[in-house]
Amino acid sequence: MILIVGLGNPGKKYQKTRHNLGFLILDKIKKTFKFSPWRLDQKSNSLLSFGKIEKRKIILAKPQTFVNLSGKAVKKLVFSYQILPENLWVIQDDLDLNWGKIKVSKGRGAAGHKGIESIINHLKTKDFFRIRIGIQPQAGRPKDLKRFVLQNLTKAEEKLLKKIEKKIPFLIKTARVQTLTV
Repeated sequence: MILIVGLGNPGKKYQKTRHNLGFLILDKIKKTFKFSPWRLDQKSNSLLSFGKIEKRKIILAKPQTFVNLSGKAVKKLVFSYQILPENLWVIQDDLDLNWGKIKVSKGRGAAGHKGIESIINHLKTKDFFRIRIGIQPQAGRPKDLKRFVLQNLTKAEEKLLKKIEKKIPFLIKTARVQTLTV
């Protein structure tokens, strides 16, 4: 069984922000592969959806904590469903990668991402897969990072996100460290 966690912030206010790419991509996976409706798991404070991709059982999870506190929810899910670290996938936004770049990594540090840092601290391991979705604009890293990640996606970013979303199932099926550019 694979647990795919999308990082994001709960609530309508954050729904279409750059920091919610994990949630947005999970919604696309859920729809594409006809997963079950979202249901709230009280124990982990996460929205869960169940389904299969190529006969592999998958749990999609959207922690209803804020991004920076995701570790607590992920730890409860990992222990409840007895998920091995190599079967944990976390989808996140990444300011170190340009828009349109997707990087799958495993066993790496948080690189400044507070949500990933929280997960590593709670699980006491970094030996899980991360699907890092680049959000850095062509002009380079913005000065006000917090403001930037909490802004809604632009029309151009939404268009590119649709191309990115199509690549995610392939990345999950291949389960290997790699880099793609859309």
